[in-house]
Amino acid sequence: MATGFFTDERCFWHGGGNYAMNLPVGGYVQPLPGGLPENPETKRRLKNLVEVTGLARQLDVRTAEPATEEELRRVHPDSYLSRFRELSGQGGGELGLRAPFGPGGYEIAALSAGLARDAVLSVLRGELENAYALSRPPGHHCLPDWPNGFCLLANIAIAVEAAQAEGLAGRVAVIDWDVHHGNGTEAIYYDRADVLSISLHQERNYPVDTGSFEMRGEGEGLGANINVPLPAGTGHVGYLHAMERIVLPALRRFEPDAIVVACGYDAALIDPLGRMMATAGTFSEMTGMVMEAARDLCGGRLTLVHEGGYSEVYVPFCGHAVLERLSGTDVHAPDPLAQTFAARQPGPAFDRFVEGQIAEMAEALF
Repeated sequence: MATGFFTDERCFWHGGGNYAMNLPVGGYVQPLPGGLPENPETKRRLKNLVEVTGLARQLDVRTAEPATEEELRRVHPDSYLSRFRELSGQGGGELGLRAPFGPGGYEIAALSAGLARDAVLSVLRGELENAYALSRPPGHHCLPDWPNGFCLLANIAIAVEAAQAEGLAGRVAVIDWDVHHGNGTEAIYYDRADVLSISLHQERNYPVDTGSFEMRGEGEGLGANINVPLPAGTGHVGYLHAMERIVLPALRRFEPDAIVVACGYDAALIDPLGRMMATAGTFSEMTGMVMEAARDLCGGRLTLVHEGGYSEVYVPFCGHAVLERLSGTDVHAPDPLAQTFAARQPGPAFDRFVEGQIAEMAEALF
Protein backbone atom coordinates (compact mmCIF):
# COMPACT_ATOMS: atom_id res chain seq x y z
CA MET A 1 0.00 0.00 0.00
CA ALA A 2 1.05 3.57 -0.67
CA THR A 3 1.11 6.80 1.29
CA GLY A 4 -1.88 8.95 0.41
CA PHE A 5 -1.44 12.65 -0.41
CA PHE A 6 -4.71 14.57 -0.30
CA THR A 7 -4.76 17.98 -1.94
CA ASP A 8 -7.01 20.21 -4.04
CA GLU A 9 -6.22 23.40 -5.95
CA ARG A 10 -9.43 24.99 -4.71
CA CYS A 11 -8.00 25.11 -1.19
CA PHE A 12 -5.27 27.45 -2.46
CA TRP A 13 -7.99 29.89 -3.55
CA HIS A 14 -9.07 30.67 0.00
CA GLY A 15 -8.61 34.41 0.58
CA GLY A 16 -7.49 35.96 3.84
CA GLY A 17 -8.83 39.50 3.71
CA ASN A 18 -7.04 42.82 4.02
CA TYR A 19 -4.32 42.05 6.55
CA ALA A 20 -0.63 42.80 6.91
CA MET A 21 0.68 39.74 8.77
CA ASN A 22 -1.64 39.57 11.82
CA LEU A 23 -2.78 43.19 11.74
CA PRO A 24 -5.85 44.53 9.94
CA VAL A 25 -4.81 47.14 7.39
CA GLY A 26 -5.70 50.68 8.34
CA GLY A 27 -4.36 53.68 10.22
CA TYR A 28 -0.59 53.37 10.19
CA VAL A 29 -0.65 49.70 9.12
CA GLN A 30 0.37 49.66 5.47
CA PRO A 31 -1.02 46.92 3.20
CA LEU A 32 1.31 43.97 2.64
CA PRO A 33 1.33 42.12 -0.69
CA GLY A 34 1.18 38.70 0.94
CA GLY A 35 -1.56 39.63 3.40
CA LEU A 36 -1.96 37.09 6.18
CA PRO A 37 0.92 34.74 6.98
CA GLU A 38 -1.57 31.95 6.23
CA ASN A 39 -1.50 32.44 2.47
CA PRO A 40 -1.53 29.84 -0.32
CA GLU A 41 2.17 29.89 -1.10
CA THR A 42 3.64 27.74 1.67
CA LYS A 43 1.29 24.87 0.88
CA ARG A 44 1.34 25.33 -2.88
CA ARG A 45 5.14 25.37 -2.88
CA LEU A 46 5.14 22.14 -0.85
CA LYS A 47 2.91 20.53 -3.48
CA ASN A 48 5.16 21.90 -6.22
CA LEU A 49 8.31 20.51 -4.58
CA VAL A 50 6.71 17.08 -4.20
CA GLU A 51 5.91 17.13 -7.91
CA VAL A 52 9.30 18.47 -9.07
CA THR A 53 11.34 15.89 -7.12
CA GLY A 54 9.22 13.08 -8.48
CA LEU A 55 7.96 12.04 -5.05
CA ALA A 56 4.37 12.64 -6.15
CA ARG A 57 4.67 9.73 -8.58
CA GLN A 58 5.28 7.41 -5.61
CA LEU A 59 2.33 8.74 -3.60
CA ASP A 60 -1.36 8.01 -4.04
CA VAL A 61 -2.46 11.55 -4.87
CA ARG A 62 -6.16 12.13 -4.23
CA THR A 63 -8.72 14.85 -3.72
CA ALA A 64 -11.97 14.61 -1.76
CA GLU A 65 -15.55 15.79 -1.62
CA PRO A 66 -16.31 18.54 0.91
CA ALA A 67 -17.39 17.50 4.38
CA THR A 68 -21.17 17.19 4.48
CA GLU A 69 -23.52 19.23 6.64
CA GLU A 70 -24.10 16.17 8.81
CA GLU A 71 -20.36 15.73 9.31
CA LEU A 72 -19.86 19.39 10.16
CA ARG A 73 -22.75 19.38 12.64
CA ARG A 74 -21.07 16.66 14.68
CA VAL A 75 -18.57 19.33 15.76
CA HIS A 76 -20.07 22.74 14.96
CA PRO A 77 -23.56 24.01 15.94
CA ASP A 78 -26.08 24.98 13.27
CA SER A 79 -25.97 28.58 14.47
CA TYR A 80 -22.27 28.89 13.60
CA LEU A 81 -22.52 27.05 10.31
CA SER A 82 -25.49 29.19 9.23
CA ARG A 83 -23.68 32.44 10.01
CA PHE A 84 -20.56 31.22 8.23
CA ARG A 85 -22.50 30.08 5.15
CA GLU A 86 -24.48 33.32 4.95
CA LEU A 87 -21.47 35.62 5.23
CA SER A 88 -19.54 33.49 2.73
CA GLY A 89 -22.37 33.87 0.23
CA GLN A 90 -22.33 37.64 0.74
CA GLY A 91 -18.68 37.94 -0.25
CA GLY A 92 -16.87 36.99 2.93
CA GLY A 93 -15.85 38.64 6.16
CA GLU A 94 -14.75 37.55 9.62
CA LEU A 95 -16.70 35.78 12.36
CA GLY A 96 -14.00 35.28 14.98
CA LEU A 97 -10.45 36.43 15.56
CA ARG A 98 -7.87 36.46 12.75
CA ALA A 99 -9.89 34.04 10.64
CA PRO A 100 -11.10 36.08 7.65
CA PHE A 101 -12.44 34.55 4.46
CA GLY A 102 -13.58 35.65 1.03
CA PRO A 103 -16.37 34.62 -1.34
CA GLY A 104 -16.93 30.88 -1.19
CA GLY A 105 -14.95 30.60 2.04
CA TYR A 106 -17.49 28.21 3.54
CA GLU A 107 -17.28 25.80 0.64
CA ILE A 108 -13.46 25.87 0.61
CA ALA A 109 -13.30 25.27 4.36
CA ALA A 110 -15.67 22.30 3.98
CA LEU A 111 -13.39 20.95 1.25
CA SER A 112 -10.36 21.33 3.53
CA ALA A 113 -12.20 19.34 6.20
CA GLY A 114 -13.12 16.78 3.54
CA LEU A 115 -9.46 16.25 2.68
CA ALA A 116 -8.69 15.54 6.33
CA ARG A 117 -11.71 13.26 6.66
CA ASP A 118 -10.89 11.19 3.58
CA ALA A 119 -7.24 10.91 4.56
CA VAL A 120 -8.20 9.49 7.96
CA LEU A 121 -10.97 7.21 6.63
CA SER A 122 -8.85 5.84 3.78
CA VAL A 123 -6.17 4.75 6.23
CA LEU A 124 -8.70 3.21 8.60
CA ARG A 125 -10.40 1.32 5.76
CA GLY A 126 -7.06 -0.20 4.79
CA GLU A 127 -6.86 1.55 1.40
CA LEU A 128 -3.61 3.35 2.30
CA GLU A 129 -0.66 2.57 4.53
CA ASN A 130 -0.74 6.11 5.94
CA ALA A 131 -1.75 9.53 4.62
CA TYR A 132 -1.05 13.25 4.55
CA ALA A 133 -3.77 15.87 4.03
CA LEU A 134 -2.61 19.21 2.65
CA SER A 135 -5.62 20.97 4.16
CA ARG A 136 -6.20 24.70 3.84
CA PRO A 137 -7.61 26.61 5.67
CA PRO A 138 -6.18 24.92 8.77
CA GLY A 139 -8.33 23.84 11.70
CA HIS A 140 -6.70 23.24 15.09
CA HIS A 141 -7.62 26.65 16.56
CA CYS A 142 -11.30 26.50 15.60
CA LEU A 143 -13.67 26.05 18.51
CA PRO A 144 -17.16 24.68 17.83
CA ASP A 145 -18.72 28.14 17.53
CA TRP A 146 -15.77 30.53 17.26
CA PRO A 147 -13.10 30.51 14.55
CA ASN A 148 -9.70 31.98 15.30
CA GLY A 149 -6.06 31.85 14.31
CA PHE A 150 -6.74 31.38 10.56
CA CYS A 151 -8.94 28.31 11.32
CA LEU A 152 -12.56 28.18 10.16
CA LEU A 153 -13.59 24.56 10.72
CA ALA A 154 -12.07 21.96 13.05
CA ASN A 155 -10.68 19.71 10.31
CA ILE A 156 -9.19 16.98 12.50
CA ALA A 157 -12.15 16.80 14.87
CA ILE A 158 -14.50 16.49 11.89
CA ALA A 159 -12.37 13.62 10.58
CA VAL A 160 -12.21 11.92 13.98
CA GLU A 161 -15.98 12.16 14.42
CA ALA A 162 -16.52 10.69 10.94
CA ALA A 163 -14.25 7.76 11.79
CA GLN A 164 -16.06 7.11 15.04
CA ALA A 165 -19.49 7.43 13.40
CA GLU A 166 -18.51 4.75 10.86
CA GLY A 167 -17.21 2.48 13.60
CA LEU A 168 -13.68 2.54 12.20
CA ALA A 169 -12.03 3.78 15.40
CA GLY A 170 -13.13 4.16 18.98
CA ARG A 171 -10.08 5.68 20.67
CA VAL A 172 -8.10 8.25 18.70
CA ALA A 173 -4.92 10.07 19.72
CA VAL A 174 -4.28 13.54 18.29
CA ILE A 175 -0.71 14.84 18.49
CA ASP A 176 -0.30 18.53 17.67
CA TRP A 177 3.25 19.77 17.05
CA ASP A 178 2.26 23.09 15.50
CA VAL A 179 4.12 25.88 17.33
CA HIS A 180 0.79 27.26 18.58
CA HIS A 181 -1.44 25.59 21.15
CA GLY A 182 -4.19 23.43 19.66
CA ASN A 183 -6.90 25.20 21.63
CA GLY A 184 -9.72 24.20 19.30
CA THR A 185 -9.00 20.48 19.55
CA GLU A 186 -8.60 20.85 23.30
CA ALA A 187 -11.97 22.58 23.67
CA ILE A 188 -13.82 19.99 21.60
CA TYR A 189 -12.47 16.98 23.50
CA TYR A 190 -11.75 18.43 26.93
CA ASP A 191 -14.40 16.35 28.72
CA ARG A 192 -14.09 13.16 26.65
CA ALA A 193 -12.01 10.08 27.40
CA ASP A 194 -12.08 8.56 23.91
CA VAL A 195 -9.77 11.16 22.31
CA LEU A 196 -6.30 11.84 23.66
CA SER A 197 -5.20 15.36 22.76
CA ILE A 198 -1.48 16.20 23.10
CA SER A 199 -0.19 19.64 22.15
CA LEU A 200 3.52 20.52 21.97
CA HIS A 201 3.75 24.28 21.54
CA GLN A 202 5.73 27.40 22.29
CA GLU A 203 4.64 28.67 25.68
CA ARG A 204 2.44 31.80 25.58
CA ASN A 205 2.62 32.22 21.83
CA TYR A 206 -0.95 31.81 20.55
CA PRO A 207 -3.37 31.87 22.19
CA VAL A 208 -1.57 33.56 25.04
CA ASP A 209 -4.12 32.44 27.65
CA THR A 210 -4.39 28.74 26.82
CA GLY A 211 -2.07 25.75 26.66
CA SER A 212 -0.84 25.53 30.24
CA PHE A 213 0.36 22.19 31.54
CA GLU A 214 -2.25 22.29 34.30
CA MET A 215 -5.10 22.02 31.75
CA ARG A 216 -5.55 18.24 31.91
CA GLY A 217 -9.21 17.82 30.93
CA GLU A 218 -12.29 17.52 33.09
CA GLY A 219 -14.94 14.98 33.95
CA GLU A 220 -14.51 11.80 31.94
CA GLY A 221 -11.76 13.56 29.98
CA LEU A 222 -9.54 14.21 32.99
CA GLY A 223 -6.04 13.11 32.00
CA ALA A 224 -6.86 12.84 28.30
CA ASN A 225 -5.63 16.37 27.54
CA ILE A 226 -1.88 16.94 27.71
CA ASN A 227 -0.25 20.30 27.08
CA VAL A 228 3.52 20.49 26.70
CA PRO A 229 4.41 24.21 26.74
CA LEU A 230 8.03 24.59 25.63
CA PRO A 231 10.23 27.65 26.13
CA ALA A 232 11.08 29.83 23.17
CA GLY A 233 14.29 28.60 21.59
CA THR A 234 13.62 24.89 22.07
CA GLY A 235 15.46 23.13 19.27
CA HIS A 236 15.89 19.71 17.73
CA VAL A 237 17.11 17.98 20.90
CA GLY A 238 14.34 19.45 23.05
CA TYR A 239 11.57 18.44 20.69
CA LEU A 240 12.81 14.87 20.44
CA HIS A 241 13.15 14.72 24.22
CA ALA A 242 9.53 15.87 24.61
CA MET A 243 8.43 13.15 22.22
CA GLU A 244 10.41 10.47 24.08
CA ARG A 245 9.49 11.50 27.63
CA ILE A 246 5.87 12.60 27.19
CA VAL A 247 4.25 11.85 23.83
CA LEU A 248 5.30 8.23 23.35
CA PRO A 249 4.54 7.13 26.96
CA ALA A 250 1.14 8.85 26.73
CA LEU A 251 0.36 6.97 23.52
CA ARG A 252 1.34 3.66 25.06
CA ARG A 253 -0.84 4.32 28.09
CA PHE A 254 -3.83 5.38 25.96
CA GLU A 255 -3.61 2.51 23.41
CA PRO A 256 -5.34 4.29 20.50
CA ASP A 257 -7.05 2.68 17.53
CA ALA A 258 -5.61 5.40 15.30
CA ILE A 259 -3.23 8.36 15.52
CA VAL A 260 -3.71 11.74 13.82
CA VAL A 261 -1.01 14.43 13.81
CA ALA A 262 -1.80 18.13 13.53
CA CYS A 263 1.30 18.78 11.46
CA GLY A 264 2.37 22.41 11.58
CA TYR A 265 5.85 23.54 10.56
CA ASP A 266 5.87 26.91 12.34
CA ALA A 267 8.25 25.56 15.00
CA ALA A 268 10.93 25.74 12.31
CA LEU A 269 13.83 28.10 12.91
CA ILE A 270 12.92 30.80 10.41
CA ASP A 271 9.14 30.89 10.76
CA PRO A 272 7.73 34.41 11.21
CA LEU A 273 5.16 33.35 13.83
CA GLY A 274 7.32 31.17 16.07
CA ARG A 275 10.52 31.47 18.05
CA MET A 276 11.58 27.85 18.08
CA MET A 277 14.57 26.14 16.49
CA ALA A 278 13.23 22.99 14.84
CA THR A 279 14.50 21.83 11.46
CA ALA A 280 13.22 19.68 8.62
CA GLY A 281 15.15 16.87 10.27
CA THR A 282 13.25 17.46 13.52
CA PHE A 283 9.91 16.95 11.79
CA SER A 284 11.22 13.88 9.99
CA GLU A 285 12.47 12.34 13.24
CA MET A 286 9.20 13.07 15.06
CA THR A 287 7.30 11.50 12.18
CA GLY A 288 9.45 8.39 12.42
CA MET A 289 8.78 8.16 16.16
CA VAL A 290 5.03 8.37 15.66
CA MET A 291 5.15 5.84 12.82
CA GLU A 292 6.88 3.35 15.09
CA ALA A 293 4.35 3.98 17.85
CA ALA A 294 1.48 3.53 15.38
CA ARG A 295 2.93 0.22 14.20
CA ASP A 296 3.20 -1.01 17.78
CA LEU A 297 -0.15 0.26 19.02
CA CYS A 298 -2.68 0.47 16.18
CA GLY A 299 -1.53 -1.41 13.11
CA GLY A 300 0.27 1.61 11.65
CA ARG A 301 -2.94 3.64 11.26
CA LEU A 302 -1.45 7.13 11.05
CA THR A 303 -2.64 10.30 9.30
CA LEU A 304 -0.98 13.72 9.23
CA VAL A 305 -3.09 16.83 8.61
CA HIS A 306 -1.30 20.04 7.62
CA GLU A 307 -1.80 22.98 9.98
CA GLY A 308 0.53 26.01 10.26
CA GLY A 309 3.93 26.93 8.91
CA TYR A 310 4.57 30.31 7.30
CA SER A 311 8.03 30.33 5.79
CA GLU A 312 7.42 30.09 2.05
CA VAL A 313 10.99 28.97 1.50
CA TYR A 314 11.35 26.40 4.29
CA VAL A 315 7.92 24.79 4.76
CA PRO A 316 8.25 22.84 1.47
CA PHE A 317 11.46 21.17 2.68
CA CYS A 318 9.93 20.34 6.06
CA GLY A 319 6.88 18.83 4.41
CA HIS A 320 8.94 16.92 1.87
CA ALA A 321 11.08 15.46 4.67
CA VAL A 322 7.95 14.26 6.45
CA LEU A 323 6.54 12.70 3.28
CA GLU A 324 9.89 11.01 2.62
CA ARG A 325 9.70 9.39 6.05
CA LEU A 326 6.01 8.48 5.72
CA SER A 327 6.41 6.84 2.32
CA GLY A 328 9.84 5.26 2.82
CA THR A 329 10.96 6.66 -0.53
CA ASP A 330 14.51 7.08 -1.74
CA VAL A 331 13.52 10.40 -3.36
CA HIS A 332 15.21 13.13 -1.34
CA ALA A 333 14.98 16.92 -1.34
CA PRO A 334 18.15 18.07 0.49
CA ASP A 335 17.49 20.70 3.13
CA PRO A 336 19.33 23.80 1.84
CA LEU A 337 19.52 25.22 5.36
CA ALA A 338 20.55 22.06 7.21
CA GLN A 339 24.13 23.12 7.86
CA THR A 340 23.18 26.65 8.89
CA PHE A 341 20.41 25.46 11.21
CA ALA A 342 22.63 22.80 12.79
CA ALA A 343 25.13 25.50 13.71
CA ARG A 344 22.38 27.62 15.27
CA GLN A 345 20.93 24.95 17.54
CA PRO A 346 20.86 25.64 21.28
CA GLY A 347 23.93 24.69 23.28
CA PRO A 348 24.15 21.92 25.88
CA ALA A 349 23.25 24.19 28.80
CA PHE A 350 19.98 25.30 27.24
CA ASP A 351 19.17 21.74 26.15
CA ARG A 352 19.61 20.64 29.78
CA PHE A 353 17.29 23.44 30.92
CA VAL A 354 14.59 22.34 28.47
CA GLU A 355 15.06 18.68 29.38
CA GLY A 356 14.64 19.61 33.04
CA GLN A 357 11.31 21.27 32.33
CA ILE A 358 10.18 18.28 30.29
CA ALA A 359 11.27 15.91 33.07
CA GLU A 360 9.13 17.81 35.59
CA MET A 361 6.09 17.50 33.35
CA ALA A 362 6.75 13.81 32.70
CA GLU A 363 7.06 13.06 36.40
CA ALA A 364 3.73 14.79 37.07
CA LEU A 365 2.04 12.83 34.26
CA PHE A 366 3.44 9.37 34.76
